[in-house]
Amino acid sequence: MGQADRNRLASCATIGDDDAMRDDSSGFPLFLGLISGTSTDGIDAAIVRFGDDGRSAELLFGRTYAWPSDLRARLVELGQRGIELSLDAIGELDHRIGRIFAEAANHALHDSGIPRERISAIGSHGQTLRHRPQGEYPFTMQLGDPNLIAEQCGVRVVADFRRRDVAAGGHGAPLLPALHAALLTSPLEDRAVVNLGGIANITLLPTGNEGYGEVRGFDTGPANGLMDAWCLRHTGAGYDRDGAFALSGRVDTALLSTLLQEPWFSVPAPKSTGRDQFHLGWLEHHLGGQETPADVQATLLALTARTVADALNAAQPGTSRLIACGGGVHNPALMRALAATLPRITVESSAAHGLDPDLVEAMGFAWLARQTLLGLPGNLPGVTGAKGLRVLGAIYSG
Repeated sequence: MGQADRNRLASCATIGDDDAMRDDSSGFPLFLGLISGTSTDGIDAAIVRFGDDGRSAELLFGRTYAWPSDLRARLVELGQRGIELSLDAIGELDHRIGRIFAEAANHALHDSGIPRERISAIGSHGQTLRHRPQGEYPFTMQLGDPNLIAEQCGVRVVADFRRRDVAAGGHGAPLLPALHAALLTSPLEDRAVVNLGGIANITLLPTGNEGYGEVRGFDTGPANGLMDAWCLRHTGAGYDRDGAFALSGRVDTALLSTLLQEPWFSVPAPKSTGRDQFHLGWLEHHLGGQETPADVQATLLALTARTVADALNAAQPGTSRLIACGGGVHNPALMRALAATLPRITVESSAAHGLDPDLVEAMGFAWLARQTLLGLPGNLPGVTGAKGLRVLGAIYSG
């Protein structure tokens, strides 16, 4: 996701607005992807045209739409504090989030000038409330009623992508490695993709992997989520613009060492996590009380870079290029820290490969909607740990 107040009302389209109404002479259908990630800093909407093999993509329009401030505050609070909710509260949230997602989709259609009749389906991820894919009763819960989206947009909706993978014994996450493999695999070098959202996750793309079989991916730990929450508490700003808050402090090596001892970091893949594990309560448990806020922010940034680097070095030591997407790309301090921690690897934004880093995830859920409509699998068992390939999601008629 992009910075919370950055370009929410500015188009990220790869073609001009005047071109958005042109005839789709390729004959390939269009899909609209919607996602609000663990950072909860906006709803990304992307209208995408895919090639017939699904291994090429053209972003026709992209934009991030803001959450209502009260609802965003509520969602962040739920993620950070692990508050238990009544059934009524969950139902009301499901409805409110569904309405906001529908509004984002309708705004995207209006702002792009693309008629809704050209959209084959909306792929909606929803907003994750809880992600607990392990234990005796594993589950993952995304809110945002797809019935409301279909009803208010008049377009077919594909949603609830993660739970079929969990039902098959997987983590239901991450789901984007298949798209990363389709668009970013190289015949010349081992690559990896890191998504720097609220949580960081990596996709490993070995040289010339044409069949997805060797692709792996997993969450590596916190990224923007903890840094944003700490920054909000101590500065009042929703994120650390350009990493200035972190740069005003110094890495507390003792604290960093303590944080790195978190047992989750040593759990083998497949694995996934979320705000319900890496939240301010988790951080506060490890603080001694003498740390300055700026030093803690610097240490959290170092934690993100270190855990990404450690995971990458262990899982694919021959990586030549790390391609970054997500909101963390806009934090130059974080990007420099990644480069410094991985001195033999080229670290660059997905923009260098023609993919807007703020919209890769939304494009991914457009791609997953396409897979579902074609009856094709959307998961990679080597990534999620599921028993096999599965067609993901449920279809809601428009």
